[in-house]
Amino acid sequence: MRMTRTIGKLLIANRGEIAARIIRSAHALGIATVAVYSDPDAGAPYVTLADEAVRLPGAAPADTYLRGDLIIAAAMATGAGAVHPGYGFLSENAAFARACAGAGLIFVGPAPGTIAAMGDKVRAKAMMADAGVPVLPSATIPAEGTGDLTAAAAGVGYPLLVKAAFGGGGRGMRLVGGPAELAGAVASARSEAASAFGDGTVFAERFVADPRHVEVQILGDTAGTVVHLFERECSIQRRYQKIVEECPSPAVDEDLRAALAAAAVTAGQAVGYTGAGTVEFVLDRDGSFWFLEMNTRLQVEHPVTEEVTGLDLVELQLRIAEGEPLPREAREAGISGHAIEVRLYAEDVPAGFIPATGPLHRFTIPETQGIRVDTGFRDGSAVSPHYDAMLAKVIAHGRTRADAARRLARALGQAQIHGVTTNRDLLAGILREPGFLAGATDTGYLTRHDPAALSASAASGAGPARAHALAAALARQARHRAGAPVLGTLPSGWRNVFSAPQRVTYTAAGGTLEVAYRIRGDRVDADVGGVPVQALVHAATPGRVDLEIDGTRRVYRVHQAGTDTYVDASDGSSALSEVPRFGDPRHAAPTGSLLAPMPGLVLRVLTEAGAAVTAGQPLLVLEAMKMEQTVSAPADGVVAELRAKAGEQVSTGQILAVLEG
Repeated sequence: MRMTRTIGKLLIANRGEIAARIIRSAHALGIATVAVYSDPDAGAPYVTLADEAVRLPGAAPADTYLRGDLIIAAAMATGAGAVHPGYGFLSENAAFARACAGAGLIFVGPAPGTIAAMGDKVRAKAMMADAGVPVLPSATIPAEGTGDLTAAAAGVGYPLLVKAAFGGGGRGMRLVGGPAELAGAVASARSEAASAFGDGTVFAERFVADPRHVEVQILGDTAGTVVHLFERECSIQRRYQKIVEECPSPAVDEDLRAALAAAAVTAGQAVGYTGAGTVEFVLDRDGSFWFLEMNTRLQVEHPVTEEVTGLDLVELQLRIAEGEPLPREAREAGISGHAIEVRLYAEDVPAGFIPATGPLHRFTIPETQGIRVDTGFRDGSAVSPHYDAMLAKVIAHGRTRADAARRLARALGQAQIHGVTTNRDLLAGILREPGFLAGATDTGYLTRHDPAALSASAASGAGPARAHALAAALARQARHRAGAPVLGTLPSGWRNVFSAPQRVTYTAAGGTLEVAYRIRGDRVDADVGGVPVQALVHAATPGRVDLEIDGTRRVYRVHQAGTDTYVDASDGSSALSEVPRFGDPRHAAPTGSLLAPMPGLVLRVLTEAGAAVTAGQPLLVLEAMKMEQTVSAPADGVVAELRAKAGEQVSTGQILAVLEG
């Protein structure tokens, strides 16, 4: 007889967009919800979307979202009967799942034994091999000591990947081309794995050059039924982290789909899987595939499966947790159309995907037909250095893959994202790139296609940048006229005898643009960055400029935030910073200053004041979002000043050290 348990109140042991996503599905089922939040997340939208919320004092994940004892205490205090872990944090922590059961709470996920078995990547590969699922050659490297690294690696074969045994998401992973690189890669991977997952055990696995990363969504109920919900293609990655996902895969035909699905179901059955999980494979060009890992949780990219099947995976998780059998619509699901998801990150792509933090002055992505936006941010939110820098998942569903890609690229272009640097231009560039549109995607995509060039292909060029600067200047003068205490009806820049044009200078991604302009009725004669521009002004307000240049009319949306001006139009977006007429020399950094390239924690200081250093020598190591960034000497010199110390939190642009030649 099947046991059923009713969930009346659900605590979500997570944050941001996934917390909001789970809350909505729970509410649709009539389930009350409890959120937990750290101090930096006190103003996050998901906190008030839930019926109740409990504070987790502190900021760092180790003090908040990784504190299973505090989360269980919050559930008990609020009368929650179940806990949904989301993804990341405690979602694949077997000890936490056991603790929930020990407290009488329903853990929305698989059994603790399943989580433990699949969380140990080495053990998981052995179990899959025993079940007949194809696996790659591998060897374990213990967390302590060096062991015989050379022998272990030789048994696997080069090239190989050093990977974290108890984690994922690209953290604790290093590519090794030959024996000379092995020891350094193992040390670095161990350090990152220990920081991210609390265990520095790593293993070596045969590396398949530029495979596709294809995964299969599975569902299992408490009666032992395991089904698949087709595959997802997740090959386009940076730093081994996915940024573009789609369903179905453009490389998978019906025969290959059946083989992948059968292997995934076999994997699920081998561990008695219950709930929603994902079996990941690497797919070679000849159609051969091998087991990579099993994620015993909901995946970040689950929306693309939902869009093509019409199913709500969170709802199914909750129903399975209550003891219900898989419904017919899950057992007999089909694929309708095509869905593509992109992960919008706060990061600087040309600088090497360095995370960005700070306030989001405006954050709007229109949810037009076929577009879905899952986000944990809104206007006024702040991007914290303590957590993952993903701002949103933007998903498009279309009749065909081409329809979905075109729809998604347009949605990104219409977004207003003001305050932090993002990877939006990279994502739009990928979606319009001919190779991507032809389905030529694999894990080497961003090696063959320079991310900076892809970003530039979607960014505003020189012409749009000049138009945006002019629009910003006209919105500025409209704001000044609207706030003028006297003679507010006079035209901007009016003189009895014309002497000189009005001027304003902006800095932008491409450098500095000086705008000199004179308004004559509805016409503007301007010089922008040394290029003459004549424009017809149909309307100009502080927030909207309707401008016609060279016979083409566009509406420019202008948003002022302090000294920064953001311009969005059909030809792209620009972030401009007004240059004060008289700068303050006290704010200038000393010559030879090394500035923090990103916000983060100073993990290690590798030099000292007075030390002689050579070009390229590592001086400090920063950590942000569990990723390490080395700051090296740009030239030979002497460390005149060392202003940062290990354990210190630094912000972008902060002086770390000063070198003298």
